[in-house]
Amino acid sequence: MDAQSILITGASSGIGRETAFRFAKEGWRVILTYNHGRTRGERAEARCRALGAAKTLLLHLDVMDPATIAAARGRVLRAFGGLDFLVNNAGVGVLVPFREQSLRDIERQIRTNFLGLVAMTQAFLPCVRKGVINIASAAGEEAYAEMSTYCGTKFAVRGFTQALAKENRRMRIGCVNPDQTATHFSGYAGRPPSEVAEVVYRTVTGTAKMNATYDVDVWDVIP
Repeated sequence: MDAQSILITGASSGIGRETAFRFAKEGWRVILTYNHGRTRGERAEARCRALGAAKTLLLHLDVMDPATIAAARGRVLRAFGGLDFLVNNAGVGVLVPFREQSLRDIERQIRTNFLGLVAMTQAFLPCVRKGVINIASAAGEEAYAEMSTYCGTKFAVRGFTQALAKENRRMRIGCVNPDQTATHFSGYAGRPPSEVAEVVYRTVTGTAKMNATYDVDVWDVIP
């Protein structure tokens, strides 16, 4: 039987990169995407191969650009014929009071965290066989000061995901919600991104169960 395939957006660093490594260790076929940082993406892909990935593919992808989404879909279909799972991980945040956020700051967060995720799902859902896992956030369950737009996008991701799951009950569709995680976004404070990656792996494989709102909270799986 062929190895299962998974596409992870934003896989050149942070949670996305660690998630790619986790699936590579299990011999999956791993598709990694990057927007900025091709060198980081190439290093992550090489590490996936060294860890045991059955096959890898590195793609440039800007979730705010429909042309790059279409190009990525075409390459995935040519290389794999489809996907088993899509993990929408790419995201950005601006941690300042709302009155200090520029319109560009606001648009970038909305277009990356929500509209880009929706666009990726729309493009790839017809060729996804088993499921879609969206990386939301604790900030999509509880609002925090100085994270107004970011919180809004993550609440939106959870609402979108819940409706999508109800429309596709035979697929595994849900959100993994990290708490503070040691990435560039948090100033590298918080839990190791490898722990979030482990929860994503358990969610995809069904060993971490979603709750009634199709969520898996990282802190419930790994305290």
